[in-house]
Amino acid sequence: QVQLVESGGGLVQAGGSLTLSCAASGSLFSTSAMGWYRQAPGKQRELVAAITRVGVTIYADSVKGRFTISRANAKDTVFLRMNSLEPEDTAVYYCAANNNMATLELGYWGQGTQVTVAS
Repeated sequence: QVQLVESGGGLVQAGGSLTLSCAASGSLFSTSAMGWYRQAPGKQRELVAAITRVGVTIYADSVKGRFTISRANAKDTVFLRMNSLEPEDTAVYYCAANNNMATLELGYWGQGTQVTVAS
């Protein structure tokens, strides 16, 4: 079992920055890949960014160049640094973890943290 606890969401003005954190506890094997998804009202959940334990990363096209995912393996914590935020980034952001990136969505989930970007 893996528990994921997110923090760092909030309200920010367009153009501002936020950093989300997700701390995992439990099976190290099940946190080989960690990532962030988001879901805006009325929209489908989408992958924002993901990272493996060895540092391989993927990003949604909409956030490339603005968001950076990183992780502290010693603490099994993943971060999402979000710069140049836009109102379209407003969503609930969820942390996810699994033993590989391809099946990340089928793994463990956090409770979500709200990010609101005001125009």
